Amino acid sequence: MDAVRKAGTAVGDLIWPPVSPLTGRNVAATGQLEAASWAGIHFLDAPWCDTCGLPFAYWVGAGAECGACAARTPAVHKARAAFAYGDSSRQLVLDFKHGGRLDALDQLAQWMVRAGSDVLGGAQALIPVPLHPTRLFSRRYNQSVLLANAVSRRTAIPVEPGWLVRKRRTPTQAGQSGKARRRNVAGAFAVTARGQSALPGKTIVLIDDVMTTGATFEACAKPLLRSGAVFVNALALSRVVKPADPTT
Repeated sequence: MDAVRKAGTAVGDLIWPPVSPLTGRNVAATGQLEAASWAGIHFLDAPWCDTCGLPFAYWVGAGAECGACAARTPAVHKARAAFAYGDSSRQLVLDFKHGGRLDALDQLAQWMVRAGSDVLGGAQALIPVPLHPTRLFSRRYNQSVLLANAVSRRTAIPVEPGWLVRKRRTPTQAGQSGKARRRNVAGAFAVTARGQSALPGKTIVLIDDVMTTGATFEACAKPLLRSGAVFVNALALSRVVKPADPTT
C-alpha cells in the first residue's frame, strides 16, 4: 500500500506541482515552505515557562515558571505551541483555519509533535477544542479536529472528539482582553456522558490552532479535571507571544 500511495503522490505532483502554503511558489513536496519563509517563522523551544510554554529570553533554570503561572496555578498542567503567531506565520494559520488550505496539515502536525514531546508523552487521549454546532456548520470543519487527527497519526494517541462539547456559542475571542476572554468562555464547555465514564485516571492533551491567553484551554480543562482526568495538557499550532503574556 505504501508503494501505491507513493506512486500516486508522484503522479499527482507531476500533474499538480506542490506549492508553498505561504507564497504559492513551487516547492519540493506538499506542505513544504521555501527557505525564506522558514526563516520568518519563530519556532518555539526551550527555554520556556515549564507550565505554559511562554518563551524566555535566556535560561533561568529547570522547572522555572513565568510570573502569571507562578501567581496562579493554571488548570492546564503544561501547554506548548509549535511556533509564535506573528507577521510571517499568521497567513499560514489563517489559510488553514478559514481558507481550507489543508496541504500543509502533515507538516503542521510534525511541528506540533516536535514542540509538544513533553506533553504528549504518557497521554491516553487527544481532545480537540470543540466548536459550537452552528459555527461548525458555517465553517464546514473544525481545524482542531484535523490537527488532532494528524498528530494522532504521528503518535498513535487516539483522538476522542466525543468527550467534550461546547454547550453554548461564544462570541469570537479576537480583540478581547485576557479578562474578557476568560469571562467569555467560562462555563462554555461540558463533558459528555461518554467522557465522564472514560476520563477517570487519564492524562489528556487538548489540541487547538492558536493559543492567545490560554483562556479557552483553561475553560476546557476545568470540566475534564472535575470528571476525573489526572492531568490536562495543551498543544497548539501557534501562540501569541507578548512581553507580558497573561497565559491564564
